[in-house]
Amino acid sequence: MSCQFCEKNAFYKCSVCGNLVCAEHTKLRATCPLCTKKTATHYKIKKVTTNEERTQIRRFVNRFWEEQEQLTFDKRYVVAELPAYAAKVKDSLVGFISFADEGGNVIIVGLGVLPKHQGSSVGKSLVEAVGNEARKLGNEKLLVSTSNDDLPALAFYQSLGFQIYEVNPNVIAKKHGRVLKGIGGLPIRDELRLHEILT
Repeated sequence: MSCQFCEKNAFYKCSVCGNLVCAEHTKLRATCPLCTKKTATHYKIKKVTTNEERTQIRRFVNRFWEEQEQLTFDKRYVVAELPAYAAKVKDSLVGFISFADEGGNVIIVGLGVLPKHQGSSVGKSLVEAVGNEARKLGNEKLLVSTSNDDLPALAFYQSLGFQIYEVNPNVIAKKHGRVLKGIGGLPIRDELRLHEILT
């Protein structure tokens, strides 16, 4: 799906009118609960087990990040090759979360939800599925990182109990060899690291 205002991939859904927009055309502003549309999505969360599901995740990753590999916590991961959970409506994948167990901590490497299904608790349910698995395995922390421009992701993770604990300056700019334009035109430079203590 393309942005309502250009041909770039749409990552977000406007909370007021529902238009699909790319990062550049996303505007940050305050909205009250009455103006934030919630969508009802009847979905199921399940562990990814098939090659077809991994192929669908590859498509998601291309759409959201335009590259299969993610750099997070100083390590490179191929997102679709990691353990993952999928959110499905009937047989269609509408969201996924991939993660890596790194000796006592679980890192969320990729989380993507189709714009049409954002605001319907799909992302929250995916994070909870990984958190539950991490607890069962005896991990101490659930870790995630995001770019300095991605205020929706920062708000989302903090609303789930994550806390910013570290900033890795210029790591994203170095990865791409330049400073990219991000959400609302903000420069993308830094990796912000968050954690949730698993109890």
